[in-house]
Amino acid sequence: MNRALETFLTSLRLGLTSFGGPIAHLGYFERAYVREKAWLTHEEYSQTVALCQLLPGPASSQVNFLIGLRRAGWAGGLLSWAGFTLPSALALYAFAVLAPATHGPLLGAALHGLKLVAVAIVAHAVWGMAPKLCPDRARTGIALGALSALLLFGGAFMQIAVIVLGAAAGALLCRGAAPVSGAQTSPIRPGTAWTAGTLALLLLALLPLLAAAKPGGLTAIADVFYRAGALVFGGGHVVLPLLRDALVPAGLLTDDAFLAGYGVAQAVPGPLFTLSAYLGAAAAPQGAAP
Repeated sequence: MNRALETFLTSLRLGLTSFGGPIAHLGYFERAYVREKAWLTHEEYSQTVALCQLLPGPASSQVNFLIGLRRAGWAGGLLSWAGFTLPSALALYAFAVLAPATHGPLLGAALHGLKLVAVAIVAHAVWGMAPKLCPDRARTGIALGALSALLLFGGAFMQIAVIVLGAAAGALLCRGAAPVSGAQTSPIRPGTAWTAGTLALLLLALLPLLAAAKPGGLTAIADVFYRAGALVFGGGHVVLPLLRDALVPAGLLTDDAFLAGYGVAQAVPGPLFTLSAYLGAAAAPQGAAP
């Protein structure tokens, strides 16, 4: 089978079955890409996850994109993103357009069941990865220290602090660790990387200007979501207050509509960030122009 097509079909299966949010998604990915497909080793997977956790935006979507990119180049990365993201994005867009009365006790009960399953999936993934990623006392100590800090303090800032402190502890305590085996060269050329970074910064600078020129238009809504994805660390649950404060006080969306979309986003598989498909469709005025 063509590598790009195989990447798309694998990601599509994950996009249709990966309930439980970004942490659970990483467990699904580890099982599918590392244990079932063997597209990368546990060490390579852990490094990919660590890299994406250092970046703003949706970590699970970034991990999935990078794995597709490694597997089949740009086509694999884009198809991997599409397969994982589009099912939930289309479902949430349909909910915004059709506005069915799907919230209520039945949805709440189903959501609770999905969360319980997600907990089991995460626990199973951690149990399987622990012996390979924490084979000695130093790495086990770093992992337990990070877990303790997150349980005691939590929050997006603590997540970033734990990542930075973990890197420092690894540099001090794990110098004798075996290097990652089977490392692959990046399919992205330096010039392409610089071009992509420049375009990202240009959009970050230009979208607010375009939004100010036409408040309430589609460009203004695009600016809200772009800034949320480009500047907010910590995943979907951290970005929700920012989106709510940008959309509800401006009169683009009611609190009830925002919470209804969030409830449905929790009940569908795929990345939580696809809530933006619902919010954008619900907030866009009829016949709005860019």
